Amino acid sequence: MSAELGPVSHAFPLVPALAVICAGVLHAIWNALAKAAPDRYAGFALIGIAQAGAGLLMVCLVGTPARASWPWIAVSIGVHVVYTALLARSYELGDFNQVYPLARGTGPLIVAFVAATTLGEHLTGPQLAGVAAVCGGLGALAFAGGVSRRQSGAISAALLTGVSIAGYTLIDGVGVRHAGTAAAYSGWLFFGMGPLVIAWVYLARGTAVWPGIVAQWRLGMPGGLISVLGYGIVVWAQTRGALAAVAALRETGVITGAIIGAVFFHEKMGLPRFAAAGMVVVGVALINVH
Repeated sequence: MSAELGPVSHAFPLVPALAVICAGVLHAIWNALAKAAPDRYAGFALIGIAQAGAGLLMVCLVGTPARASWPWIAVSIGVHVVYTALLARSYELGDFNQVYPLARGTGPLIVAFVAATTLGEHLTGPQLAGVAAVCGGLGALAFAGGVSRRQSGAISAALLTGVSIAGYTLIDGVGVRHAGTAAAYSGWLFFGMGPLVIAWVYLARGTAVWPGIVAQWRLGMPGGLISVLGYGIVVWAQTRGALAAVAALRETGVITGAIIGAVFFHEKMGLPRFAAAGMVVVGVALINVH
C-alpha cells in the first residue's frame, strides 16, 4: 500500500500546517454549537442537512473522483455516521471541556501508530515527540478536573469517539490519495454522509425531532457548513503531508474548545488546563521541525 501511495515527505509545509490549525478551530466551533443545541439530535440533523447540501454543490462543481477512491469513500461514510452517534452520546453524558479533548486526543496516537506500521509513513524524532506532546496535553486537559463515577460513561463514549476519529482519518488519508482531487473526494463524502446522519437522527428520535429542527436551524445550519469547511481543509492537507502530523495539528483546536468551554459553558479552566494547553503548543512546534 505504501508504494501505491508514494512517499510522503517528513517536512510539513507551512501553509497546509496553518490551514489544518485553522480547521481545528473550526471543528471546535461546530462541536460547541452541537453541544449548545437545546435539542442535540435536532442539531445533528441540521448538520447533516448542511453537509448533504454542501456536498451536492461540490459534486456538481467538481465532478467525480477516481474510481479507486470509491470504496474508501463508502467505508468512510459509515465510520463518520458511527462517529456522529458516539459524539452525540458523549455530549449527553459529559462536560464539553472533558469529552472534547479526550475524544480528539485519542485519534492522533492511533493514526501515528497505524500510519507508521502499515502505510510506510515515518516521522522524525522531534515530530514523534510533538505528536506525543499534543496527545498528552489533550489528555491533561480532559482529566485536569478529576474524574467522578458519573463521568465514567462519558469517558468511555469519548474514547470510542476517538477510535472512530482515527478510523475515518486513516480511511480518508488513503482514499483521497487515490481520488486525484481532494475537492471531489470531499464532495462525495459529504453528499453521502449527510442523508445517513439525518436517517440516524430519525431512527433515534422519530418525528419528535422535527420541531427542534425548525426551532434551531439558525444554530445548526451554520454548524454544518463550518464542519464541511473544516474537514474539507483536512482532507486536502492529507495529500500534502504525513497523516499523523495532520491528525495531531488538527487537534490543536482543543485549545479553542477549552476557551469556549470556560467562557460560554462556564466550565472551570484553572492552571492545570492552561499548562496542558501550553504542552499542546510545544507539540505543534515540534511537529513542524524539519
